[in-house]
Amino acid sequence: MDIVQIITLAVIQGLTEFLPVSSSGHLILTHHLLNWPDQGQAFDVAVHFGTAIAVIGYFRKDLGSIIHGWLSSHKTKQETTDSRLGWGIIIGTIPACIFGLLIKVILDDDLLRSPLIVATTLIFFGLLLGWATLKCKGQRGVDTLSIKDMLLIGCAQAIALIPGTSRSGITITAGLSMGLTPVAAARFSFLLSIPAILMASGLHVIKLISSPEATNWGDMFIGAAVATVTAFLCIHFFLKLIQKINMVPFVVYRVAMGLYLFYLFL
Repeated sequence: MDIVQIITLAVIQGLTEFLPVSSSGHLILTHHLLNWPDQGQAFDVAVHFGTAIAVIGYFRKDLGSIIHGWLSSHKTKQETTDSRLGWGIIIGTIPACIFGLLIKVILDDDLLRSPLIVATTLIFFGLLLGWATLKCKGQRGVDTLSIKDMLLIGCAQAIALIPGTSRSGITITAGLSMGLTPVAAARFSFLLSIPAILMASGLHVIKLISSPEATNWGDMFIGAAVATVTAFLCIHFFLKLIQKINMVPFVVYRVAMGLYLFYLFL
């Protein structure tokens, strides 16, 4: 890959991992419009790891409190907001693990990545996000979430294994439908993403180890660095933006992209 492709794909991954617009839809569109070769498993590992570093770095204080609260609860036998969040993130990750294994065993990854499936999920789950935005005027914060609430949001995250759904989009939709404020829904979505992204990166590493293709460490380093910076800035400004506007612009964008994919591939 040349430097332009490396930076472009890393920026796209860094942005779309956390915006509710679907990274798979953008990558399919990018490959189609620019006719670039596949970037390979190694580069996928790098940019996913970069986004994991970004979200861990951004929420480092929250994570420190959650981990401390979770560990302390084992000694005190008392539940706190932080310990409940810790258990919720762990339990909320389980559905994605189960659904991911089922997809690997039962379904064809290439079939799921069909542009028409991506277009359909972009539009359908985009409209669902629009419904949650306009109909559910929430006032709840992350600290009000019960274990059951977090498990249900985790089930929503599992659906995002279908390309075009958008992991952040579907989890924010679930949070909004439970009465969370947009900022609270986004914050929990991002916290819940950490084990999911790390596990996805781990699976990519396993594939990479068993793959005969050569690894270009320079490309991986640049991709990871660009994805980290891009994702960190994306999280920061997205959380500020949704305090001023709702999710409707993202809904319009998703529907427009879905329609464009139908136009290209039908």
